Amino acid sequence: MAQKRLSLREEIRQNKPFESPAQEAILALSRTTDLLQRRFAQLVEPHGVSLQQYNVLRILRGAGQQGTPTLEIADRMIQKTPGITRLLDKLEAKHLVRRKRCPEDRRQVLCWITEAGLRLLADLDKPMGDSGAQAMESLTTSELRVLIAGLERVRGGLG
Repeated sequence: MAQKRLSLREEIRQNKPFESPAQEAILALSRTTDLLQRRFAQLVEPHGVSLQQYNVLRILRGAGQQGTPTLEIADRMIQKTPGITRLLDKLEAKHLVRRKRCPEDRRQVLCWITEAGLRLLADLDKPMGDSGAQAMESLTTSELRVLIAGLERVRGGLG
């Protein structure tokens, strides 16, 4: 039996209408983001990492053997964080990443994912992929493309 879809107003039990469609869209996006983050956090947290730490590990896996400077990791994060050094400290303490000061530029610190970090990501790849696919299964491919394009325009308008 299909679950009845609630409007955002019904879901948050708001009696009065939203001020505008823009306000409703922003709140719907925020609510959806929160639900998705909680779903994904439930998958990664039993492995001893946060969603932000998971994101760092994925960035480092993609960087490969050459490693990535700390500031580039911060730039590539899905959720920006001022505490990238603290995130890396925690991952290094868990032996999931390693860091080394760049010999050519002592101001720069290069980071790599370790074998343990790669194993952790390998364990999470399928559950995270399956969960993401399940979250989006109510949308058709063309609806997903429209959603992606709309979100790109919103981000573009934000700078």
